[in-house]
Amino acid sequence: MNLDWLKVVVMGSGDPSHPSIAHTVFVLAAVIASGIAFSRIKIKGISLGMTWILFTGIAFGHFLDSGTIHHDTLHFIKEFGLILFVFFIGLQVGPGFFSSLKSGGLKLISLAALVILLGVTTTYVLHLITGEPLPTMVGVLSGAVTNTPGLGAAQQAYADSGMANPAIADSISLGYAVAYPLGVVGIIATIIIMRYVLRVDFKKEDEGLAALSNETNLPHRYSVEFNNTMLEGKTIAVAHMLINRQFVVSRVMHQSGEIVMADGNSKLTVGDRLRIICTEEDSEAILAFFGKPVEMTADEWGATAMQSTPLVSRRILITREEINGKKFSDLRLRTRYGINITRVHRAGVDLIPYQGMELQVGDKVMVVGPEAAVAQAEKVLGNSLKKLDHPNLLPVFIGIALGVLLGSLPLMNVPQPVKLGLAGGPLIIAILLGRFGPHFHLVTYTTMSANLMLREIGLAMFLAAVGIGAGDGFVDAIVGGGYKWIGYGVIITVLPLVLVALLARLKFKLNYYTIMGLMAGSMTDPPALGFASASSGNDMPAVSYATVYPVVMFLRVLTAQLLMLMAL
Repeated sequence: MNLDWLKVVVMGSGDPSHPSIAHTVFVLAAVIASGIAFSRIKIKGISLGMTWILFTGIAFGHFLDSGTIHHDTLHFIKEFGLILFVFFIGLQVGPGFFSSLKSGGLKLISLAALVILLGVTTTYVLHLITGEPLPTMVGVLSGAVTNTPGLGAAQQAYADSGMANPAIADSISLGYAVAYPLGVVGIIATIIIMRYVLRVDFKKEDEGLAALSNETNLPHRYSVEFNNTMLEGKTIAVAHMLINRQFVVSRVMHQSGEIVMADGNSKLTVGDRLRIICTEEDSEAILAFFGKPVEMTADEWGATAMQSTPLVSRRILITREEINGKKFSDLRLRTRYGINITRVHRAGVDLIPYQGMELQVGDKVMVVGPEAAVAQAEKVLGNSLKKLDHPNLLPVFIGIALGVLLGSLPLMNVPQPVKLGLAGGPLIIAILLGRFGPHFHLVTYTTMSANLMLREIGLAMFLAAVGIGAGDGFVDAIVGGGYKWIGYGVIITVLPLVLVALLARLKFKLNYYTIMGLMAGSMTDPPALGFASASSGNDMPAVSYATVYPVVMFLRVLTAQLLMLMAL
């Protein structure tokens, strides 16, 4: 049997002018598989996770003949993998992104900008002290902060200057390749080190995260005895107009002990007890408006309600596409079916419903009412898990196309165009789709497992391609004096992160999970985000990462070009 085909797949075509795509994909798959296998290794309970794929890629790239790799395919896989990774991060954090921006986003962006400023300053000081050419140090900076678009912008600016020295031009990419691996490791190591320096206790951080959730307007349930005689006989709808705050009265306990479901037409009677849902921030004003708080557990409300009236409460999943983007006022569920919506669960957060709220496929709504009425509402909203299993690919590829357009749009010329790139553009569009897509009746919901699968695949493809590309010439660069660049890169990586992390914690009292995402985002480093997300077990690192990433990507590209202009 002729096994030449097997030799071509495993070893390559042997013809540098016609490299085999099958061989390139085979090598990529082998790198990813090997890296994932190594990622299971833990030292004192700590693993570098997906970063191992980068190191196995460098090893493969060093020992393989670079002529056997189809570099156009490798480049495409690297860029498309990065697009997949950041796009599905954006879809996940989009629904809560703007609320997080209002509740501290500008502070995070300022801290991330400080990381960039410190990194650029450190790079320039090292250039002055060591005498290394500034273009080379810009390459080291791009590798140390794991920012490939910054490298590309710097190379383009240097090539277009008309004064390019081929040796220095090569040193830019080699500086990047040498500094990149320890840049990735340095960011993750700094995250770990700061955990011990700051004496972080994850249990206390979880408590702090719960407190942070309270600050971002999450709903709480209160019981109050109504005693406002000015409102005697008025309806709940009138009370809404008078106080002009977001709250829901879900149930009313009459003095007879009977519990009924409340709606806007329910009349208020002194001595009744009300079940009120509102934010902790508004609770003091709302409770004082109605009367005095009383202690009643959820079980007391639920058990008594079941005995007095046939009320049930049930979480219903919105799965009908026709509901996507519609407002509560459009559906008139309370009027038509006599039910009450008390909470909306979206992207891991409970929200207080209001008439103008737009619903999204994947939302879970808490419905209270008679069992037959709740069943009717369930038919209207869907509540079919099978429908969510079917992927909605149209918004995904529309989003990627728009993201590529935005990423390619020249924003400034200094003298070369500054762009968000193929990572920043798709991320911004994905955030906008996740937040506003339903307004245009686009179903942007993906199950958590599907989202995580595509993110991990994208990250694995990106790391493998970067590693293979950096492996060729990696050892020669180090032996030829590039080992010094490793030290420079470590300083550029670690020093700004340590200073800003201390400032964020000690001065601004930020939650450690938020700091992890800030550190990863300020370095535009997907592996560090993957490590932070896996370590925290929640979405806070991803939210802070996405908050700072677009601005950081722009500033990284801009500062790389400005440094290169200083060198000319």
